[in-house]
Amino acid sequence: MSWKAYNDLAWTEHILAAPETYKDEAMIYVKSLEGRVSGKKPTMLHLGCGAGGHDFHFKKYFSVTGVDLSDGMLSIASATNSEIVYIKGDMRNVELGKKFDVVAIPDSVMYMRTFEDLTATLKTAKKHLQPDGVLLVVAHIKEEFKNNNFAYSGEKDDIHITVFESNFILSDGTYEATMIYLIRQNGELNIHHETHTLGLFTYAEWVKVFSECQLKMDVMNLDHLYDPYLLEDGEYKLKIFLGTSII
Repeated sequence: MSWKAYNDLAWTEHILAAPETYKDEAMIYVKSLEGRVSGKKPTMLHLGCGAGGHDFHFKKYFSVTGVDLSDGMLSIASATNSEIVYIKGDMRNVELGKKFDVVAIPDSVMYMRTFEDLTATLKTAKKHLQPDGVLLVVAHIKEEFKNNNFAYSGEKDDIHITVFESNFILSDGTYEATMIYLIRQNGELNIHHETHTLGLFTYAEWVKVFSECQLKMDVMNLDHLYDPYLLEDGEYKLKIFLGTSII
């Protein structure tokens, strides 16, 4: 896990998007779980927790444990949410030896590039679910995904950051997310760039993986989350997949 964006440049995360700005998105997920999870403060396992922006809001409703592969992101998350236990691990095979009322993957399942990796991730999630627990996954589906460009910016003190991201579909069914960071600090401009290759799966493949994990799947549309950041006349459609145990 050597990506600069999540290690050397992890410190830019909360300048580009402070934890407070995750509230509207996090509340969509919290509300989608209402009526599906009981108890005063249910437990949640957040796989691919990143810098802890979602957890800043999740922790008000759930007792959260976070897992991520990136040391840089885990460092930021721990500083942001000192009351949360964060663990370095791979969502495909992490083993915590306990079960949770909710397993959430709201922002990182696209890093599973193959169907085998996707299946391993959901089986790991199912392994950590209470018998009456709920899995929440946010992802795009291949049929709806388009090439798009995005721009993000933020500033703090004498630091100004702009990030351009280009998503481009490849012939093998994956897509590239190429990011260019423009970081201005103390009058000096530094430019960093990086390309990540991510997975795309059809709706039928999502149905198949939920079935193989013996999870009943419900689906909600989440189509406008990234509209403020899109350049040109693009669109970035997402699905919220909710899974509950069949047996």
